[in-house]
Amino acid sequence: MHRILADDLSRLPELLQSARDFAAGEVTGLAERPVVRLDRAPDRAALPDEGAGAEGALARFAEQWAPGFSGSAGPRYLGFVTGGATPASVAGDWLTGAYDQNVSGAGGSWAAALERETVAWSRELFGLGEEHSGAFVTGATVSNTVGLAVAREWLGERLGVDVSREGAAALGPVEVLSGSPHSSVAKALSVLGIGRDRLRQVPVLTGGREAVDVVALESALAELDGRPTVVVANAGTVNTVDFDDLRAIAALKERYDFWLHVDAAFGGFAALSPAYAHLVDGLDAADSVCVDLHKWLNVPYDAAVQFTRRRDLQVRVFHNASPYLGLPAGEPDFVHLTPENSRRLRALPAWFSLVAYGRAGHREIVERNVDLAVRLGEGVAALEGLRLLAPVRLNVVCFTLAADPTQARVGALADAVAASGEAFLTPTVYGGVPALRAAFSNWRTTRADGERVLRALTSALSG
Repeated sequence: MHRILADDLSRLPELLQSARDFAAGEVTGLAERPVVRLDRAPDRAALPDEGAGAEGALARFAEQWAPGFSGSAGPRYLGFVTGGATPASVAGDWLTGAYDQNVSGAGGSWAAALERETVAWSRELFGLGEEHSGAFVTGATVSNTVGLAVAREWLGERLGVDVSREGAAALGPVEVLSGSPHSSVAKALSVLGIGRDRLRQVPVLTGGREAVDVVALESALAELDGRPTVVVANAGTVNTVDFDDLRAIAALKERYDFWLHVDAAFGGFAALSPAYAHLVDGLDAADSVCVDLHKWLNVPYDAAVQFTRRRDLQVRVFHNASPYLGLPAGEPDFVHLTPENSRRLRALPAWFSLVAYGRAGHREIVERNVDLAVRLGEGVAALEGLRLLAPVRLNVVCFTLAADPTQARVGALADAVAASGEAFLTPTVYGGVPALRAAFSNWRTTRADGERVLRALTSALSG
């Protein structure tokens, strides 16, 4: 064994303690560090020849790179939809690395059984039935891709084509209908060989809504003259967290032949609160569902779950035919359910957080975040220089400048807020208007943080 590697092995408990102490210091100061770093990163160094050992690597990281890492795990990073990492999920994530399990199959370890338990808990959390099976994947993009891959196979089944063997071209032209699809849906269609241009946007409701007009959707389905298709519904749009009427869409399946995929990446968490669960009424009727756990469940990147009613088709798409893996029979191994062959135990942080805080603890996070979004929305509406572009429906505040909201001026406002170190907001365009969005999804965020964000906006407007 290399002498430095052998030395690190002999001092492993001490090295882990050093990493623990450093991490604890970083986490302790997270709420007060700049939310983002806008300055230039260090120049790229040469690959080391002789290593410095784990202690040396930690020292170099602490000096050279750690100061430039964002406070994205902290309470005032409101860009995208970025959760933090609860204390229990961090502990689970550290143990994930320590155990280093490859959860491709169940042989020789209980890790796969733990993932199945965590999937079942997640299914219950979001109000899905036992007919929905699932697996952990890296994020919402892969979850959407897996769901749409199963939908593609279902199209083949309906048309008498084995897509997994013959390819997507054997399907002929495919229509994928959606009102306000997330960009990851188009990306998934590109990966799957269906094509970005096959995504057909259906008119949405009037009055500043992003939810699909179900009457217009039915008209689009009728135009297909019985040809099977895929409908992608939204449980929480990115800009305004609008929800499609899932129950009404599912009812259309009585007259039209389509696969219903629901993108519930973060909006699905409305199911945790009795006050907002009505927004996802009908989610259980979906044929496949995407939920992203490193958003509102607040577990470390990367972790999402995909659910489907047709595990048999999922196995047909993803099974790995190799003598040393065996053929899927009975309860299929995860290697036959997702794009990955080798898989880390990304379920363990979620398992830790669900055991530690339960349904009630995670419901409190959701409800507190929604309350903070509503309060910020009220504050934005009261500021003379800003205006809301949509009502605050759940956890996102979408707003713009009250006068002359050009992309340059709105971008300058975002830059000024980020430069203050107090908060980070991401730009968008809503209804053709350049805008900003503040997404509350972090377990640490309090009313005091919301007030700091509003003060940062006020200061940036007057600066």
